[in-house]
Amino acid sequence: MDPVLIIPLLVIAVALIIVLRTVRIVPQQTAQIIERLGSYNRTLTAGIHFLIPFVDKVRANIDLREQVVTFPPQPVITSDNLVVNIDTVIYYSVNDAKAAVYEIANFIQGIEQLTVTTLRNVIGSLDLEQTLTSRDQINGQLRGVLDEATGKWGIRVNRVELKAIDPPASVQDSMEKQMRAERDRRAAILTAEGFKQSAILTAEGEKQSQILRAEGSAQARILEAQGQARAIQQVFSAIHRGKPTQKLLAYQYLQVLPQIASGDSNKMWIIPSELTDALRGIGGALGGTDSKAALAEEEEWVEPGDLGTDAFAETVLEDPAKALAEARGQAAQASAESTEHAAPIPREQPPIRRAPGRAPSTRKAADPPAADSSIPDPEPPTAG
Repeated sequence: MDPVLIIPLLVIAVALIIVLRTVRIVPQQTAQIIERLGSYNRTLTAGIHFLIPFVDKVRANIDLREQVVTFPPQPVITSDNLVVNIDTVIYYSVNDAKAAVYEIANFIQGIEQLTVTTLRNVIGSLDLEQTLTSRDQINGQLRGVLDEATGKWGIRVNRVELKAIDPPASVQDSMEKQMRAERDRRAAILTAEGFKQSAILTAEGEKQSQILRAEGSAQARILEAQGQARAIQQVFSAIHRGKPTQKLLAYQYLQVLPQIASGDSNKMWIIPSELTDALRGIGGALGGTDSKAALAEEEEWVEPGDLGTDAFAETVLEDPAKALAEARGQAAQASAESTEHAAPIPREQPPIRRAPGRAPSTRKAADPPAADSSIPDPEPPTAG
């Protein structure tokens, strides 16, 4: 090769190297630490920068974006002396590139070791059940301790997550049995609650049904009683509008009286006062002419007033048989007395044979005694 050409080529190569070491382009979300003659000079951010060749040197290239680091599972002992393996995930970002380079040699390793020690301190104060159920509390404590410790390194811990908590196999078996028993217990409780609610609803339905049935029966009885009361009132009004005589009422009552007395459960009879008046009238009718004239006269009719309880005045007898016997006896006595005092029926007398030559007797038969009108009327029966 010609020596004349070698020199220009060397000059071009040196110039190219100088240009490359002078111009520095920094990408976005990246920071570069520049040292001049071995000491910190400045921090380059995104953009184009010019350096002094062979004097300025790039010490470190730092990524300012949020980083995710996963550590291998760490064995940690709980307060109840159980060893659990905890897998953690940490989200961090670099806020100060200079501090991250000059304050610690390897901030990733520092974060890992700090996470392990902090995790052991936090989990050591909790038992297994609290460890399994208090993940948010553990995450908050870890984040607070790590953020405070890494702040001087220019690192900001944004979030700490417990990815997995694995207890020993024996504990897992016991936990599965416990969880199975708990599920069975909850299922039994829910089943019992369902039966309870069903029984309560059924009882409430039966209660409402019985209440409605009782109300319907009560309304039916009330309406039936009102109908019977109206029927009795109409019959009573019709009887009084028909103006029945005392004799007719007594006769009707005597026809119904044997039916009343035929029942075994009847302990008392009801004999109205009209019966005694009718019996007195019958006795007077079978007696003298004065009584017949008195019965011939029509009694003055009085329109019935308010059909209340006074319209059905009754005489209650404790011994119905005795009262009936007395009534029949009085009627028979009145009939006998009227027959005794009544005029005898004339009979045909056989012809009297007279002795020859004897004159017929002119003696007349004595007149029959007149009916005694002073015979007292039969007294009405009184309540026994």
